[in-house]
Amino acid sequence: MMKTNVAIIGGGLAGLNTARLLQAARINFLLFEARATLGGRIQTVNEKGQPHADGFDLGPSWFWPRMQPAIANLVAELDLPTFAQNDDGDVVFERMSREAPKRYPGLTQEPEAFRLVGGSAALVRAIAESLPEGRLRCGAEVTGMRLTEDGVELFVRLADGQEERVQARRVIAALPPRILDATVGFEPPLAPATVQLWNETSTWMAPHAKFFAIYDRAFWREAGFSGTAQSMVGPLAEIHDATTSSGRAALFGFVGMGAEQRKAAGERSLTEACIQQFARLFGEQAAHPRATLYKDWAADPLTATSADWFSTGHPHAPEGGWVTRPWKERLTLAGSEVSPIEAGYLAGAVEASAAAVADLIQKFATNKD
Repeated sequence: MMKTNVAIIGGGLAGLNTARLLQAARINFLLFEARATLGGRIQTVNEKGQPHADGFDLGPSWFWPRMQPAIANLVAELDLPTFAQNDDGDVVFERMSREAPKRYPGLTQEPEAFRLVGGSAALVRAIAESLPEGRLRCGAEVTGMRLTEDGVELFVRLADGQEERVQARRVIAALPPRILDATVGFEPPLAPATVQLWNETSTWMAPHAKFFAIYDRAFWREAGFSGTAQSMVGPLAEIHDATTSSGRAALFGFVGMGAEQRKAAGERSLTEACIQQFARLFGEQAAHPRATLYKDWAADPLTATSADWFSTGHPHAPEGGWVTRPWKERLTLAGSEVSPIEAGYLAGAVEASAAAVADLIQKFATNKD
């Protein structure tokens, strides 16, 4: 049986930052990620949908340095280049189907949103490259945890179907509470109040779907558009310029219908409707993308449960803490959803993981583990 001081469940930004901070504190850890790749909801891909170092963000794209110092400081520490989200040009508003879309002069957005050169996955790559390779286990799904006399025994299912057991003094779960409850069995069982709390905590991005249209050039900029649009007609409700820092031109939007409606409509029908909408808003050139991308997060079993099919906004931290006895002394939550000030954002993942590691370091220092 493998042994470690800390087992980290989840290889998104929160899990990786947890590992980075533990490494700096010289605390032994193992990180387990169920997916074949690191990043979680951070997925930067090319026009074929494959991971790419200069692609499009299917998950989170932006951060706001002036109002989110945690993520801004991490980006600076990792020396990652950034660029401002394009808002130069007119915006479009589509109020109803029987009216033509209206064009209005754009306004500078405050606070200004920024993106990472190479996409949000640049964060994932930078942190992962700084960590010992043997400590990061992809294709390794934690399916169960059992309290033992001196810690926690974890049951891990590997990509090839084999299972292994790992003994850890403490566990940091860096994934959404709903997913943790849905995918991991606990012995002894969680307190009913804890189960209820976790299941009432919405998972950010989980109810949403994003659609991208990729073009040879950003023709909308040439026509004086920013690429920003709001629509009450749909299928896309909110649209933005998704052009990369290297100039790979794209528009993207959030689909403005629920998960059940999207499933009933189907990807092909939605793709056609989204392209038609881009053409209504930005002209005939928008009707001919070179490629499209569609990501429905509600259909991703490692991101969403059936409870996430309905958007409920950003989650809020409870006053009494996220874990109660009998697991309180051995398990800490560190996913973005548990951040008290930036829940659901990239900044929330940084805040929550930093708080979890600080608490763990204090407990180890005082032997309260």
